[in-house]
Amino acid sequence: MLRINRRFPLLQCLRHAHNQVRVRFAPSPTGHLHLGGLRTALYNFLYARHLGGKFLLRIEDTDQTRLVPGASERLVEDLLWAGIEIDEGPGFGGQLGPYVQSERKLIYSKAIDELLQNGTAYRCFCTERRLDLLRKEALRTRQVPRYDNKCRHLTEKEVDSLLVKGTPHCIRFKLTDHEEPLEDLIYGRVHHNVSDTEGDPVVMKSDQFPTYHFANVVDDHLMGITHVLRGVEWQISTTKHLLLYKAFGWQPPKFGHLPLLVNADGTKLSKRQGDIGIQNFRERGFFPQALVNYVVSAGGGFDHKANAKLQLLSMEELYEKFQIERVNSHPSRLNPELLEDFNRLELAQRLLGKESRLKLVKQVQELVKKTYPQHSNLDLAEDHIADVLNWSSQRLTLLQDLTSSKLSFLWVKPSDFQLKDLTAHQLNNMLKLLRSLEDFHKDKLNTELKNFAQRENIKFPQMMKTLRAALSGLKEGPGVAEMMEILGQTVTLERLQEALPKEKLPLKQNQ
Repeated sequence: MLRINRRFPLLQCLRHAHNQVRVRFAPSPTGHLHLGGLRTALYNFLYARHLGGKFLLRIEDTDQTRLVPGASERLVEDLLWAGIEIDEGPGFGGQLGPYVQSERKLIYSKAIDELLQNGTAYRCFCTERRLDLLRKEALRTRQVPRYDNKCRHLTEKEVDSLLVKGTPHCIRFKLTDHEEPLEDLIYGRVHHNVSDTEGDPVVMKSDQFPTYHFANVVDDHLMGITHVLRGVEWQISTTKHLLLYKAFGWQPPKFGHLPLLVNADGTKLSKRQGDIGIQNFRERGFFPQALVNYVVSAGGGFDHKANAKLQLLSMEELYEKFQIERVNSHPSRLNPELLEDFNRLELAQRLLGKESRLKLVKQVQELVKKTYPQHSNLDLAEDHIADVLNWSSQRLTLLQDLTSSKLSFLWVKPSDFQLKDLTAHQLNNMLKLLRSLEDFHKDKLNTELKNFAQRENIKFPQMMKTLRAALSGLKEGPGVAEMMEILGQTVTLERLQEALPKEKLPLKQNQ
């Protein structure tokens, strides 16, 4: 039976007052959101939505020394970009805030008083110098550094005397044996007895800010969190959290720990890898749903059919199909090739919708202008870009790939072109031929161009060299027939007509 906590009249058993699942993502604003953080947020969101629950965002900024200005705003921006909807959180409303820990100091202070009064916490006056000596001695004797719980044994009179003197102190929590195993939603029954390996942990620092472990427990309870899904690196700490719940007389939420996210070669994913930040994926041009599918492809949580065709699932499809019992308990390997495959699928999908296709066209227009600022004569017609996107959806991974130097001919029109190896009459005949073609694919084009060279008694290599120059102004790149296919029939005809000598009139459309 839960002990009624009269010091928190606002919330005795709020967790039971909710008929729905409540989960949270609680990042520290100490840097950019990376793949590991996105995975944690995503699985919490999928689990909540699958069961019709709520997803909360809480900013855990109690470590004031490591805060990065603007990090909270960027975290929110990346979450929303990925399609993760925030039901409660800073700037999103909710009845159980504030949702920023630095704004909850009074709440933590009252909670600390509760532990001090029931004897499960105590004031520690040990100096940093003494703690440092303990660490050095443990290392010298090849032991794991741990606090020796000295201040746990101070008498009430000794504590009062030190308080009167204004001696700086922190608050520590008394660890006890915890024999009850953790029923992990992903790993099953797990047991860690932290009192065997750790000293009493600090729960309130001398600067009056709570530590992660303490604030985490208090906030999860007061915010009615029913399920906590977080990285497996926190699994040992969960034992301490369960002891804190017991000290307060609160019922803990259910816990599930997500396995390590690792690189393709099995090495641990690290924040030091500059390429795992969500901002990096965004800047490189990956689409949000492609990245989301990439993350869940490594972690499990879905029925997997062997040799099934790769599918890009919408967020709604993902949370409808999500099953917590199918999340992997072994390290989750990321396969970068899959991300590229997913991105191509999303590109093709976006091309099907009128609004999404137009948005892609606008993005390409901006990319091209940014890539070729020195060119004023760029080919940025919407129909042309749409044709290029259709061609690229099965061949390229990122929109940025369209601005590579070998594909510059797509956008930069040739200038100062002089017609060689072809007379104006021959070029006019070629325009007539190309306009008549219904099949404008490279194999058909190659055949027709060879036949044309033979009929007109033109050396084929020289003719193709001239066409390449007329179409692109480049000396190398894709084959001429492939170049024509990529440019499309309309743009190919336009550029070849522009290659005619200015004193010659271009062939009329009905000739």
